[in-house]
Amino acid sequence: MSYLGVRASRLLQMLLLLQNRGRLTSADLARELEVARRTVLRDIDALTQAGLPMVVYPGHRGGIELGFNYRTRLTGLAADEAEAVGVLLARPQEALAAVGLADAARRASRKLLESLPDQVRERAILAADRFRFLPDTAGDDDPRIPAVAQAVREHRIVRLHAHQSSERLVHPVALVWSRDGWNLEDARAAGELVPLATWGDVNISSRTFAFQVPPLGRRPAGKPRARAGRA
Repeated sequence: MSYLGVRASRLLQMLLLLQNRGRLTSADLARELEVARRTVLRDIDALTQAGLPMVVYPGHRGGIELGFNYRTRLTGLAADEAEAVGVLLARPQEALAAVGLADAARRASRKLLESLPDQVRERAILAADRFRFLPDTAGDDDPRIPAVAQAVREHRIVRLHAHQSSERLVHPVALVWSRDGWNLEDARAAGELVPLATWGDVNISSRTFAFQVPPLGRRPAGKPRARAGRA
């Protein structure tokens, strides 16, 4: 993540901390955000200049808070929904790690928890402690998965069974997880799902393909192949 991206992420988390916990000292914020106090003070200045109602109280009992009841909250969650959120956020996400999104998922989880109202957040945290998951120590460290994930993001042409007689050219538009593992969705074959076990050696081309993402919820579900063949 770039410097600007890291700072934007930190500023958002600071706002969520202040809106949910009320007045905090610069030391409190520095500890939560894992930065120096001078960094917190610079961030407070930046938020003030951006027009946000940052109120700073000096002295021993002072601190920093959001003025004018400035709030952005996720509301309307029932008790069981709050528990479900807590368990979902606590569950190890090996699939996200496989496509390089584990760190982003952890940051998003913290922000989502901080955005919840106090009682909802407490119930979610309690549920995460009551219903826990042990991570899969084996994991899925296949280097082809993050490589193909990047090809999906950049619409790059991929060759399966590269440099072999059975080489197949595919246009990967998605990676689909099933109980049997990862599948590649090939737009060149009408959305056919190609299982990871049939990929062979993978070559990511510098060439891209044109693809228009269907409207949300309208993409047809592909069917896995038993094996990969020629294009």
